[in-house]
Amino acid sequence: MPKKAPVAHHRNDASVRERAYLHIQKKIASGELKSGTVVSELSLAKELGSSRTPIREAVGQLVAEGLLEQTPNRGAVVVKLGRQDILDLYELREALECFAISKASKQAVRASDLERLENLIDEVLMLKRELDENGTKVMSAPQACRLISADLSFHALLMRLAANGRILDLVNEARLLIRIFAMRHRRPTLTEIDRIYREHIAILQAVAAQDGERAVQLLAEHIHTSKRERLEEFDHREREASLRDSVPSFLNELVPTE
Repeated sequence: MPKKAPVAHHRNDASVRERAYLHIQKKIASGELKSGTVVSELSLAKELGSSRTPIREAVGQLVAEGLLEQTPNRGAVVVKLGRQDILDLYELREALECFAISKASKQAVRASDLERLENLIDEVLMLKRELDENGTKVMSAPQACRLISADLSFHALLMRLAANGRILDLVNEARLLIRIFAMRHRRPTLTEIDRIYREHIAILQAVAAQDGERAVQLLAEHIHTSKRERLEEFDHREREASLRDSVPSFLNELVPTE
């Protein structure tokens, strides 16, 4: 009997560690934990009502995956990546996703999977119609979250069709890293939503028709467009940051000294 207690305790810690891992991921993906932010093990332990041990283990896993990094004096912080990192991550994403979709296109898509993919596309269409009906061209924050969820789920399900769990894990890590350092300061526009909707339809049609060459071409173009948008956002933020840094010194030159 005494031997069973540690097993139960271990299982409980494993469950809390998994919850903590997903909890931190969600905070990072939503932008609540921004690049450079310190991840407080104590705060997370209080939020989840647990000890710090499983939190520390979850943080260690995220460090190993590249979402967090250890610093000498501050502990674990959310990664702050540069322009080259965007290019590298998109290159990885294109290679893996295009390989996976080519493999997936060699076999017929199950009706249940096809229906789920179509439902995810319909979610994007619903968002587009909401903006049309409201006469607005930019999404609200809740609408943007729905779009991100539908988009991520669509791509994740396409990758699952290739039946390669390792590729799916790598692609998901790359996509989350991209979102961390290229988090939108502006919300998606009606034009962007319409483009995503049309491109997702075309990709799914190619996969359903088992036209691997066409599916790869369409997916590559879809990823290239996303990469260009992320780079433009990154460059825009860098220019804004540079301007903010230069304004104080510029103003000081204009103010006469006594």
